[in-house]
Amino acid sequence: MKSPLHILHLEDDPNDAALIQSTLENAGISCAITLVQRRDDFAAALEQGGIDLILSDYSLPSFDGLSSLAIARTGWPDLPVILVSGTLGEELAIEALKSGATDYVLKERLTRLAPAVRRALKEVEERAERARLEAQFIEAQKMEVIGQLASGVAHDFNNILAIIMFSGDLLAAELPPDSPLREYTEEIRHASERAAGLTRQLLVFSRKQTVHSVVLDPNETVADLDKMLRRLVDENIEMTIIPGEGIGNINADSGYVGQVLMNLVVNARDAMPNGGKLTIATANIALDQCYALAHTGVIPGDYVMLSVSDTGTGMSPDVQARLFEAFFTTKPNGKGTGLGLATCQTIVQQSGGHIGVSSEAGKGTTFNIYFPRVDQSLEITNKPIQNGPLPHGTETLLVVEDEASVRHLARGILQTLGYKVLSAANGQDALQVAREHRGSPIRLALTDVIMPQMGGTTMAEWLRISYPDLKVLFTSGYTDDAIAQHGVLEPGIAFLPKPYTPAILAHRVREMLDNGSTPHREAQKGISGASLVAP
Repeated sequence: MKSPLHILHLEDDPNDAALIQSTLENAGISCAITLVQRRDDFAAALEQGGIDLILSDYSLPSFDGLSSLAIARTGWPDLPVILVSGTLGEELAIEALKSGATDYVLKERLTRLAPAVRRALKEVEERAERARLEAQFIEAQKMEVIGQLASGVAHDFNNILAIIMFSGDLLAAELPPDSPLREYTEEIRHASERAAGLTRQLLVFSRKQTVHSVVLDPNETVADLDKMLRRLVDENIEMTIIPGEGIGNINADSGYVGQVLMNLVVNARDAMPNGGKLTIATANIALDQCYALAHTGVIPGDYVMLSVSDTGTGMSPDVQARLFEAFFTTKPNGKGTGLGLATCQTIVQQSGGHIGVSSEAGKGTTFNIYFPRVDQSLEITNKPIQNGPLPHGTETLLVVEDEASVRHLARGILQTLGYKVLSAANGQDALQVAREHRGSPIRLALTDVIMPQMGGTTMAEWLRISYPDLKVLFTSGYTDDAIAQHGVLEPGIAFLPKPYTPAILAHRVREMLDNGSTPHREAQKGISGASLVAP
């Protein structure tokens, strides 16, 4: 129970008011009482806020209990109202309860008052908890629907995007540097990247896509993103990065940390249409028990804080309350999906972290992202693929893909790079192609995971009987949870998620062929040679 309890007491007899207050305090209920006698004062006290409970006499010279009850139920339906009267008969008591009174107590039986107050407040807490659980259940149902929708379209959509990206990049490669048509190929690439990014955000938000964490240096991660982040902001925005000293390591997915930063930077840019200052900083920080109690889900301990601050328009409390709600956006139609911050929160939570926000309308906003600090050493992560000539080769490869257009384009790209390429539409056909092959041994198989008749993992096991040194690069447009049962997300398994570009494919194939051991899983979060996509 809150202490002291703020009670609004409608009573015209000061002696009765004093007796009621002493009765509550003698029962161990600490209270601060606002005593009123008139309608206007009663309504004004409610408007001022902070009231926990209403005690009301039934009959007053210029006001009455049922009228006070009507006012309370109209504007403040969750406030408990207890009628305390010396003139309340059985019929009037029943009428009051039907009108919404929580309880009634006769003045000659004030021993019932303290139990009635405790019971009323307990009912308020129970209703609040029930509402919270119902909201959680509705949110869980919404997440499940979004997840099912995203999973249902991800595979086909990613295959379609792969075809668009392949075709656009191949067309761009055939154009002279000064061709006016390059503008259109760039638009194709940009639109494809945004579509792929939106699909990934849906999957991450609905927890259908797994976050693959490694030990990172936050300062190094931010520095790697510096140039890309600066390209997102306008020239009238001054962007500053302030790396902290002695920053600890964190355990997170570098690609998704970049996704979080880009979402926040884009939001900051949009909040400063007339220019301003954008600051990205890192710092070590300890979150204590008091902070944890005030922020659900936070565990006290040592954290690394990554902050993004702007001097933009800021946000009202109402907007802040809905900030991480899926599909909530204050941006104009076509400018925002309402998934950016919801995805940020999901990514950070999956890394064991927490997002805090402070904002004031007209002054700006600061997002503080807290990642748990770890004492482990850094891990090697993939760097973005740089622009330049694609690596070539002469080895024999096998492309296994049930989507004909994707298979045709992947085979064509690899053939133009000098490889001898065999192809098949499923695992069974691939085994037949391998059996009939005469010539240099097959060095690498690029295979879809889920295919009719025989999937990629089973096919790879059979192929390795004849080709024990065969490298296998798995690829799929399905969600992580759909392909996890096939084992291709395990450490040490090479996996390239769709959609991917010719550049990413060329580099991964060459990397695997040149590497004596099987390379790690591709942590691709983006397209077009960069490992990230702007929201």
